[in-house]
Order: sequence, then structure tokens, then C-alpha cells
Amino acid sequence: MSVPVPRQREVLTAQPRPVAMPETGLTLLVIEDDPACAVTVPELLDDDGTRLRIRTARNLTEAARLLTEDVHCILLDLALPDRGKAAGDALDTLRQVLRLAPAHAVLALTSEGDAERATEAVRVGAQDYLFRDELNGRVLGRAIRYAVERKRADLAQRQLSESRLRAQENARLERGLLPTPLLDGSNLRFAARYRPGRSRALLGGDFYDAVRTADGTVHAMIGDVCGHGPDEAALGVELRIAWRALTFAGLCGDRLLDTLQQVLEHERADDEIFATLCTIDIAPDGRRAGVCLAGHPSPLAMRPGQPPRLLPYEESGPALGLLPNARWPRRQVELGDSWSLMMYTDGLIEGRVGQGSRQRLGQEGMVDIATRQLAAGLRGESLLDAMVTEVRALNGGELTDDLAVLLLERGGGSEPRP
Repeated sequence: MSVPVPRQREVLTAQPRPVAMPETGLTLLVIEDDPACAVTVPELLDDDGTRLRIRTARNLTEAARLLTEDVHCILLDLALPDRGKAAGDALDTLRQVLRLAPAHAVLALTSEGDAERATEAVRVGAQDYLFRDELNGRVLGRAIRYAVERKRADLAQRQLSESRLRAQENARLERGLLPTPLLDGSNLRFAARYRPGRSRALLGGDFYDAVRTADGTVHAMIGDVCGHGPDEAALGVELRIAWRALTFAGLCGDRLLDTLQQVLEHERADDEIFATLCTIDIAPDGRRAGVCLAGHPSPLAMRPGQPPRLLPYEESGPALGLLPNARWPRRQVELGDSWSLMMYTDGLIEGRVGQGSRQRLGQEGMVDIATRQLAAGLRGESLLDAMVTEVRALNGGELTDDLAVLLLERGGGSEPRP
């Protein structure tokens, strides 16, 4: 089986938003707890002649109150009054400031003779350091602008790194949730194609599976949960896993679908959510099958020397989750010695038939495409690839709905089952 892997959706944790650089004027929050050594910046001007707006806080409590969205940078004085404090206390204060303002640029201010602590401050997380004796408006203004831009770059790089890690984790998770058909011992050939409609997702609300039970019967199903979000994708996985477990437990037809409806009703996030489903059980001799439809499009049957045709839809039941105490008749279908059965979700038939067109492809259009591709000699994997490619081309680009297509074949072909 080949499952195309589209672009992975990025899942980001909440990140601090970087402070925007102003077109004119800068606001600086100064944190200085020693009035005798207060930073004298109220008269300083930026290099464009604009006065720097200064706010002064004597402690972190005041700083938290003054730290509004229009503050562009924080200047923390690392000089400590002689109160018997350890040299590391100033860096501890810096760490508290960084936790208090994770999106703001921080400048460390110290004396020229304390360059070692200034360098350590940058290692801890400050964007830069300034010496008190060299402080003037031009130096400070440029330092603030540099610090803000560097902080923005740091936050952007951090977001990019974390989103890549999240993307890799989600990709591994979603690939693990895609099915691995269990058809050992069967002479049927299997192929599938899957494309989620959500941008950058690997998994959508469509789902499928195929297994062979101990008596030699091959069971296959395909379904579609209404909607396109992650909740619908999760529900589709739950229904697929439940179907496999119930099938191996010996349930089929109406009993199986009734139990799946109970699973859906219990697991869905909203009472309006429903799912369509098509199940097929192929007899051990491969010549006949039982088909159940729960609001789902009919499979397409293809036999050598005959035009493709849709299996009858009349004896079908409602989608799962719509009606309590619903029933789903099982229809017996004669397949013969050599055949192909294609099961699909409505994403294959609801695309447009021309860019900007309102006309849908529909089942008739799908049958026409299959007829042409079969006439060209395509089977199995090649047939599915050609059909999905032509449907996308007619639509004028990527399909917006989830798409799943499953193909089972017996006889008359040489492509091995993956």
C-alpha cells in the first residue's frame, strides 16, 4: 500500500509575541533599586532627536505594573548596593525579569569594571549589556533597537525550532494511526490512496481498513466523518479501530453497524456529528460479497469486457448517528472470477469539473474517468493514481475535502498486493 504524505501541519504551543519596533519614539522600562545610583536617562535623546520615554521601577512588583504593551525594552541595572549580597544575586534578578517579560528585549547595565558579570548576563538571556560610564542617548537608542530586533529573531528561531519538533512528532503519530491492512493468506490485491482536506495534515475524517478473518473472508470498509477538523479525524480513527475489533469478534452487517453507531454516539463531541460507511465482506472463494451502505456512495464494480458500474444503492440505511434504532440491510452481490471493486469517499466525486465551474464531478463523472483509464490498460496502483490525478486536474488544484479510495482486485492482473 502506498499512502501519499502531504505537508505536515504545524502545531505550535503558546509563544510570547515579539514586541514590534516603533516607527518613532522608544519606551524604556528602567529597573533600578538603588536611588543613590539611579540611572539618569530622562534627558537622553534618540539618534533621530526623539526623546526616549522612560519609566522607572524600584522593584519587580513595580516593573510588572509598568510593563505594558508599549514598552519596547527593559534596562536592568546589575549594580548592587553594598548590603552583603552575593555577586550572583543580580543575575538571579535578571532571571526573574526574563520570566516576567519573555517577549521583551532586556539590556543589562553595569560598571566598566564589572565586564565579567555583564558577559554572564548575556549568557543568561539578556540581549546586550551597556557600561554606565558610556551611557548616552545615541548609544542607548541604538542598543535598544538592536536588542529588540535580536529578541524578535530569537523568538522567531525558537518558534521555528519548536514547530519543527512538533511537526515531526505529529507526523509520526498520524502515520501510526493510518491503517495497515491485515490480508495475509488472501489472493486479493489491495491498493489505497488517502489525502486529507485539512492543510498540512496527514489524517482527515475519512477512514478505511481491510482484514481477513480466520474463515478466509476478506472484510473491507471505508467511511467519512462529517467535518474536517482534528476531532473528526480522531473519531474516524476510533471508528476504524472499533470496526476491526468487532469484525474479528465475528460481527458483520446490521449488528456491526448498530454497534459502531453506539460507539459514534458515545465518542462524538457534538450530537450533530454523523458518519457515512460502506462495508464489504467477500466470501472465501472470492466470487460473491455482502455489501452494507450507511449513507455512503455505492462501490464501483469493474469486470473484464464490461463497462464499470455502480453497485445498487436502493437497499441502504442512514448514516451512523442520524437515527436511533436504524437498520442497514446487507445486499448479496455476485462478483464472478475476475473483478475489481473500488470503494471511495465523497471527496473523490465532489470536486469541480473545471476551474471556476460550479458543476461537481459526481458519480457519473467518476465512472467516465474509470472507463477511460481501464481502456488504457490501467489496473491497481496505476489506476488509482491516474484517477486521483485526473480528479485533481479537473478541479483545478488540490481538493478541499478529505479523500480516500480503496481498491480490491481478484484475477486478471499482475500487480502484487503491497
